[in-house]
Amino acid sequence: MVHIHLADQLNLEVGAGRIDLKKLQRAAQVTLEYLHPQDEVDCSIVITDDPGIQEYNQQYRKIDRPTDVLSFPSDTVDPDSDRLYLGDVIISYQRAEAQAQSGNHPLDAELQLLVVHGVLHLSGHDHAVEEERARMTNAQSEILASLDVDISPPQM
Repeated sequence: MVHIHLADQLNLEVGAGRIDLKKLQRAAQVTLEYLHPQDEVDCSIVITDDPGIQEYNQQYRKIDRPTDVLSFPSDTVDPDSDRLYLGDVIISYQRAEAQAQSGNHPLDAELQLLVVHGVLHLSGHDHAVEEERARMTNAQSEILASLDVDISPPQM
């Protein structure tokens, strides 16, 4: 199950407005099914603003600036559901908006890309070394194609 939370300070329209939660939910779910086809797993997606993500970035990575997406793996079992909880993905709405504009693609596509990217990180994918970068880029491309998201992600 995927839990999506919008930070209160965003005050965004949902649905036909600025954020399509169903698309984000589907992006996360398809990524989870790609990574864990035999298991039911959970994660949370939080959409916040630049100051919100900057606070997480400073506190946990000691980097005092906003970023587009952060992932916090958990790998704990929820005692109520007995399902693996992979962790939390935090996305900056403002970074997503800016990246969509600079990439000349829809905000929806950028947000879905960031969800997929973040959930891949929760499952251990990384792009710090070339071999892992190729594996993550390939997985990300396959998942986005299955979602019919036509976007060329930036180089990792």
